[in-house]
Amino acid sequence: MTARLLDAARSRHSRRMLVDRLGRHLITLGGMAIIASILAIFFVIAAEVYPMFQKPTAQVVGTLYVQGMPAPLAMGVDEYREVAYLVTPRGVEFISLDDGKPLPVTGSAELHGTRAVTSSRPKSNAFALGLPDGRIVPVTVKFEISYPQGKRLVTPQLTVEEPITISGEGRAVTRVAYARGEHGPLFAAIAGGKQLVLVTVKETQSLIGPSTREQVRQELSVPTRGEVTALAIDGRGDDLFLGTSDGEIIRVDLREPEQPTVRDTVRTAGHPNASVTLIGFLLGDRTLVVGDAAGNVSSWQLIRREAGSFQLAKIHDFEPHQQPIVSFSPSQRDKGFITADSSGTIKVRYGTTGKTLLTNRSAPDLKAVTYAPKGDGLLSANASGTVSHWTLKNPHPETTWQTLFGKVWYEGYKEPAYVWQSHGGTDDFESKFSLTPLIFGTLKGTLYALLFAVPLALLGALYTSQFMHPSVKNIVKPTVEIMAALPSVVLGFLAGLWLAPRLEAVVPGVFLLPVTIPLLILLAIAAWRFVPATLRNRVRAGTELILLIPLVLAGVWLAFYLGGVVEESLLSGDYRTWLRQTLGLTYDQRNSLVVGFAMGFAIIPIIFTIADDSLSNVPQHLVSGSLALGVTRWQTALRLVLPTASPGIFSAIMIGFGRAVGETMIVLMATGNTPVMEWSIFNGFRAMSANIAVELPEAPVGGSHYRVLFLAALLLFVMTFIVNTAAEIVRLRLRKRYQTL
Repeated sequence: MTARLLDAARSRHSRRMLVDRLGRHLITLGGMAIIASILAIFFVIAAEVYPMFQKPTAQVVGTLYVQGMPAPLAMGVDEYREVAYLVTPRGVEFISLDDGKPLPVTGSAELHGTRAVTSSRPKSNAFALGLPDGRIVPVTVKFEISYPQGKRLVTPQLTVEEPITISGEGRAVTRVAYARGEHGPLFAAIAGGKQLVLVTVKETQSLIGPSTREQVRQELSVPTRGEVTALAIDGRGDDLFLGTSDGEIIRVDLREPEQPTVRDTVRTAGHPNASVTLIGFLLGDRTLVVGDAAGNVSSWQLIRREAGSFQLAKIHDFEPHQQPIVSFSPSQRDKGFITADSSGTIKVRYGTTGKTLLTNRSAPDLKAVTYAPKGDGLLSANASGTVSHWTLKNPHPETTWQTLFGKVWYEGYKEPAYVWQSHGGTDDFESKFSLTPLIFGTLKGTLYALLFAVPLALLGALYTSQFMHPSVKNIVKPTVEIMAALPSVVLGFLAGLWLAPRLEAVVPGVFLLPVTIPLLILLAIAAWRFVPATLRNRVRAGTELILLIPLVLAGVWLAFYLGGVVEESLLSGDYRTWLRQTLGLTYDQRNSLVVGFAMGFAIIPIIFTIADDSLSNVPQHLVSGSLALGVTRWQTALRLVLPTASPGIFSAIMIGFGRAVGETMIVLMATGNTPVMEWSIFNGFRAMSANIAVELPEAPVGGSHYRVLFLAALLLFVMTFIVNTAAEIVRLRLRKRYQTL
């Protein structure tokens, strides 16, 4: 009998040991799976971010030699990089980039029996040629794409328009600029000396019959001691810029076509008296690029003054060349551009960042370069007819550590700023990917939410665990915990559509709530002492909360009532106007105050529950010993229970912080989602989580916008990891300090 009992006991013990080992292995496996999953998420996000910081590369496709080609004045290429055109003194010549052979062209290719002296910079494959007899010839290049027998065929087309006379005396046109402004085609030229000639062609479309063209010719003396060496007109026809041989940039205001006026004269200051060799615009015609004979390259913008006028200001100085700048070509996709010097050095740059991304070497005696229309290639041509071709891989030129986290001087801004603006209404939009406003907004929303939630949750947990009657606690605590089950989208919906407009009407009263409610409670406590003992004894200890509810409601009513009185008597009857005129603050209906209430309401259950459990788990013998020594319950709670439970309380606050940092729907629906950097509680903000939710569906996969959003996700991941790690370290130290009690 005893043997059977011993065998049964051994069997049960073996089964328990087996179950314990199995459970231990399963728990270990589950923990490792969680850690592996978190690491996998981290590496997936990091893999999407990494390509954004890879350096651009250029790979040589080939070098062609065009027999008998004179030194080119300019060049261009089709979007597939199959056909290139070279602007030479004898006209426009097309070559195949496969073998360098000349190609036939559709359309007129005659230069009216003369040779070109100079050319404007091709823009959208339209440019103007200056002739030695004082005339200008507008030229347009087009590429027709067809697919005979399923194979792509690029057919060049050339249109040479009627020449426009610049100099009636037959002087050669030495510099020319061309643009299509609001009033029609606009030409600027220098034909001998310093005399600037402006010609505007006004085209009138008739409902019946052919259209008419009227030429308006104006002459303007250039106020400079040197010669004009470069010209450029912005695409709107508002401003004309001239570069001179003594290193000056002169701006001519063309906003009043009948009265062009010289407005600004500035020195490039790249090198004393270095001649300006080229002037050109980046995509959008807002940023001016200037190169000189000393190899310096700089970018300039027109900054609007307070009086409404404009001033030319230098934005960036780029890495210089060692030889004079001879050619420039902007990207047609972004704010990138390339510059080339006479020795054949080509540099790929980006206008927004002021960085030089890549340096290439071409054949010496270089004369012209061009950026491929899709931004995926470079071409150069030198004086001996050598054409070099590269494939360019530069997918993320606008993302650097400076543009992501620092101040950047964007087009149209008076000074460098932190800006997030990933989309625009035009193709020449300058992407602004500063994550600083999003990080600021995330921390701002979290701060206001914690300011609302932490005092209520911790004080509520302290009262519930140490003073509240168990029967009342059994109702209150489950009710608060059920609050955590409310979906964020519901809270955000209520905050944005219901709370925000109602809160706007009672803002002065809201700021009086911390005064009226405690004041009424203190008055009630003072009055409670005068209540007869027979009545006070009928109220069980720990059920005071029921009596305080009417006082809290009365305090809310009193605060809103007094808020209206204060607004009428002290705030000129309208607190919004008073805020704007006195403090310079604007009240937005969906703002940080609304988010503080809504998100604070969402994180109160988490902080309350963890803090209450920590306070309730303080060993009862410590509390009993303290009370037995004559210490009051309130002193015991503050000086004994609270320090002992501090590790759990700190963890509760940190978990609430992490919950607020990652909140998406409440922030998305309860704020204006404006990426501003102001601490005002009356302004909205944009958090990283909400920004990802809004913009990720619209971001092209693999693009800069797409990868920057993944970088924001990585920052959230790292931020949460750091906070949780710091919280655990502090919790362990606090636990070690108080575990000896």
